[in-house]
Amino acid sequence: MKFSECKPGRIFAICLENGDIVHQEIEQFARDQSIEAASLIIIGGADKGSTLIVGPERGNELPVSPLEYVLENVHDITGAGTLFPDQQGNPVLHMHMACGRNSSTRTGCIRRGVKVWHTMEVILFELLESKGKRMFDSKTGFTLLKL
Repeated sequence: MKFSECKPGRIFAICLENGDIVHQEIEQFARDQSIEAASLIIIGGADKGSTLIVGPERGNELPVSPLEYVLENVHDITGAGTLFPDQQGNPVLHMHMACGRNSSTRTGCIRRGVKVWHTMEVILFELLESKGKRMFDSKTGFTLLKL
């Protein structure tokens, strides 16, 4: 286990609007507000056509081949994530969402594009004095958090 102590900073309530792409809007907000690191929670609706990464195609085989799932209709969502800078200092969101409709739920990473249906509410908790950076890992093909 590796860890890094952070201090709490500002807290933001954010309302994403119909058609927004979640990771693009949050990363732009972080740039605009000079937020380097944060934790986030989110609730709302995801529109049809939103794409989730729902696991590796072939278990533990490397390099990882991501498995995509495209929502065929509107879903209620809840999620959590973190935001840390990459090697160039750009904020990068890593968020997973559970997307439910009727009696089924799909859960996955939103990095391929989740589109807001009407609204999503985000609470962003800024983390100060963080040493975390997202670094590319050639073994997995992931951009991983390094502390």
